[in-house]
Amino acid sequence: MQIPAPQAKKVPRILLVTAGIDRHARELIRAFGDRGAEIRVVELAAIGFDTGAPHGLAIPGFPDALPDAVCLRTMDAGSFEQVTRRLGVLHALSRVGVIVSNDAKAVENCVDKSTTSFLLARAGVPSPRSYAVETRAEAARLIAREARPMVLKPLFGAQGKGLKLIAAEADLPAESETAGGVYYLQHFAGVATNGRFADIRILVSDGRVVAAMRRESAGWITNIKQGAEALPMPPDPEFEALAIAATQAVGGDFCGVDLLRDEAGRAQVIEVNSMPAWTGLKRASGKDIAGIRATDLLARIAATGRSAAAAAEPLAAS
Repeated sequence: MQIPAPQAKKVPRILLVTAGIDRHARELIRAFGDRGAEIRVVELAAIGFDTGAPHGLAIPGFPDALPDAVCLRTMDAGSFEQVTRRLGVLHALSRVGVIVSNDAKAVENCVDKSTTSFLLARAGVPSPRSYAVETRAEAARLIAREARPMVLKPLFGAQGKGLKLIAAEADLPAESETAGGVYYLQHFAGVATNGRFADIRILVSDGRVVAAMRRESAGWITNIKQGAEALPMPPDPEFEALAIAATQAVGGDFCGVDLLRDEAGRAQVIEVNSMPAWTGLKRASGKDIAGIRATDLLARIAATGRSAAAAAEPLAAS
């Protein structure tokens, strides 16, 4: 009786997409390598469309095949046309059978804060009432009608940059001074306790909560990049359930969700981030975030039972 020779174990191929080799990218490179994956690092801007290629894409480091998964760390900044093309690349990778995490739709749903607010409301996830309009007159009308402080945020923004607390019409900037000519306004839900503001960041991966922290600051902006302190956060089933629901609402699989309790004590989701950083979260929770990220993505590859190259159909010959 002839015993078949054992097949060589397939090495997962990971494409790490990042705008730069920062601390997070280095941690991910090490985490995937420690788990036996083959990893290539590339900026999203460097991936091109090529309709003469077998799968319609030109991916540095993958001349004749496709990666099994894309781990999206950060996207490069660029013009509207450049960002649109890069999101198109992520959409195309999903279409040809590559696991993309987070995929383009989740990124679009989170990068545009007005879409995030819309999806949270549609899913019944409690979140401060939000508006997005394109004229100062309409924004002023909303401020007068609501008669309460509101936060003006860049529609596309992160790390607490460009936030402004609006208490009256006079606080509104001119249309030429807004980010892209859009007024995205959200009810201010922050509450100071003993002169300090706080909120919660919960990290959701593969449908479960994997880490959490409490962020405290002397000011109402509680982002770590703006000087807030990262503190341990004990388990909170209500916050955790909302974080999971918010991640599902935007279609994400690895998201950082910001939450707080308003003055009435109600839990509220403030934002959902599809490309979250984790320096403060790692320090506060003691969790190996990069290791969790790598383990979960490799598990998704294993669950498919086949490679992207086998799953994808080449473009039809012209």
